[in-house]
Amino acid sequence: MEDPPTGDVSLVFPPDPLWVRAARETVRTLLAATRRTELIDTATLLTSEAVTNAINACVLKGCTAPVTLFAGWADAHRLRILVHDEAPGVPACQTPADEDESGRGMQLISYGADAWGVCTHGPGRGKATWFELLH
Repeated sequence: MEDPPTGDVSLVFPPDPLWVRAARETVRTLLAATRRTELIDTATLLTSEAVTNAINACVLKGCTAPVTLFAGWADAHRLRILVHDEAPGVPACQTPADEDESGRGMQLISYGADAWGVCTHGPGRGKATWFELLH
């Protein structure tokens, strides 16, 4: 059995849209460092969507607690990315109209990831949106 790639990353940042790029670049750097560059496009797109969703939820609901990104290897072939925020409520897949400019983030995650979900259990408040990509 192949050893999992080494290296996990985390980033804690305020719920501000300026941090979406930093989150994306954090994931890109992890994948480059672990030589899994074939996952970069999908992982960075889905990370952008999950982080944007968390930031938007915080802004909309007046939550100022930081957002946390974690990316790491669950095993040799499974990248797991988790985005936690403390805004109330949970994200859901929507069916936006063709002319709508938002509302597709969770759809993209559900179509692009090999597994995904939202969990609300854990030691703190809020929820975590997570997804996995298989290599």
